[in-house]
Amino acid sequence: MPTRFLVSAGFLVPAGFQAPTRYRSMRIERPTIPALLAERARSMPGRDFLRFEGSSLTFGEVEELTVRLASALRGVGVGPSDRVAIMLPNGLEFPLLWLAVARVGGVVVPVNPGYGESDLTHVLRDSGARLAIGEPEQMPKLGAVADSCPELRTLRRVAALSESAPEAAQAEAAQPGALQEAARAGCRDAAARPGDVVTIQYTSGTTGFPKGCLLTHEYWIELAEQVRDSCSLEPGDVCLTAQPFYYMDPAWNMVAALLVGIPLVILPRFSASTFWDSVCRSGATFFYCIGTMPTYLLKQPEDQANERGHRVRRVLCSGIPPRHHGRLEERYGCPWRETYGSTELGCALLAPFSDADCVGSGAMGAPVPGREVKVVDGRGERVPRGVPGEMLVGGGATMLGYHGLPEETARWRQDGWARTGDLVVEDENGYYRIVGRIKDMIRRAGENIAAAEVEAVLCDHPAVRAAACVSVPDEDRGEEVKAFVQLRSDPSSRDVSPDELAEFARGRLAAFKVPRYIQFVESFPMTPSERIAKGRLLENQENDTAGAYDTALGAWV
Repeated sequence: MPTRFLVSAGFLVPAGFQAPTRYRSMRIERPTIPALLAERARSMPGRDFLRFEGSSLTFGEVEELTVRLASALRGVGVGPSDRVAIMLPNGLEFPLLWLAVARVGGVVVPVNPGYGESDLTHVLRDSGARLAIGEPEQMPKLGAVADSCPELRTLRRVAALSESAPEAAQAEAAQPGALQEAARAGCRDAAARPGDVVTIQYTSGTTGFPKGCLLTHEYWIELAEQVRDSCSLEPGDVCLTAQPFYYMDPAWNMVAALLVGIPLVILPRFSASTFWDSVCRSGATFFYCIGTMPTYLLKQPEDQANERGHRVRRVLCSGIPPRHHGRLEERYGCPWRETYGSTELGCALLAPFSDADCVGSGAMGAPVPGREVKVVDGRGERVPRGVPGEMLVGGGATMLGYHGLPEETARWRQDGWARTGDLVVEDENGYYRIVGRIKDMIRRAGENIAAAEVEAVLCDHPAVRAAACVSVPDEDRGEEVKAFVQLRSDPSSRDVSPDELAEFARGRLAAFKVPRYIQFVESFPMTPSERIAKGRLLENQENDTAGAYDTALGAWV
């Protein structure tokens, strides 16, 4: 039977995207994010909410500023369901704009400032962004791709938008004090509902270009609730994030801080050499990181004053290297626990802080409340405990679907279960451990890279006939991108160097997607269906990087 689709708030999604019946009774009515901010501004207006490099904003100030910014957004034509691309580095502006777009009922499209022409064009065009906001140095890049994005009507420097916000807000406020009253009452806010889409968060798919995940107010608040409850966050806590705000992690940190009523400290970026100093000075008690970050931290010279002089009592991390887990807790004097999630799912698994025996096991933990996991074989049948299979996740507030890709969404959610593409084993404690991935994905230093996206860019080079990208292990970054390239047969193509190909890719992709290793091949092993047999590319090689050119070192391996 063909899949039927419907249009919900301007988004094409499978007709049956709702949670299965067995889970609906577990769902509770949640507020929208602007309503949650308005409540915090009413109940604790003078308490710090956002902190960045010595500056801080209280809940009351953030509420007032988002009212002003929302007014400025309306002034440039942004209304309910309009997509707004935010292409900014970490700072106070990104979360303020995120919240302001939510206030007008718009949809936030976070954009990596490091995107090249190819991936930037795709995200802006695919999302249908109406407005793109960036810093002055981003304007030439945005302007260069604007003609390729038919829905993109307006480009704004963040400063220009911010400067126009007070004036626009005053035009709405008829008398002194009206702005503050409007902030408290949520005056002229869009009538958003918990199930409305508030962000299109792009994540690299297993094939093709990055896919936009449709994430709702309910999704973000449920994710924040799961972290709050699992980590026992309390009014005296302070959250800290070092990841870029175009990731999803700072966003759920922000919503968690909003939910609990505590400060969120935003670092400009992750720096292994200054991280613990920042943690100490900020008074942070909780942070989340990804697996490559602790590896870099452990390589730093020991600093007892900072590494034991902090207030941290909980750390969540995705992909903790098992061999380092015990050492992390011993060196930094606080518990680290593994968690598993994705942009599509939010949080699915978490190792409890009460179980010290999981340290070093590689276990990702058990399903968080409201989630259910099953492990299946290729036919979709459950496998016994201890047998590897694909992990499927049911329940909870997940993404509505992939923006504009209803068939992909239907493949992702089948019979109420979300397919993760990850191969796992369930142990005797009911915890799950990853043993492999079905996805054609490369995960470099916490960044997901779709091999097909890199291949498409390489094949755009006039000298390249075909390309195939695979992951190779790397001690520091987890995985690196290795590209196998077949050149065209004409003599001019034979003179192309790996450095030229790397530079070509660097101009079109984010830096983390550029292949670290490039190896030329005369031909590719093929499957019976005439596809490149990637599983055979590394066969009969002395090691994974043998015969390749290292683009970072500028030398043949």
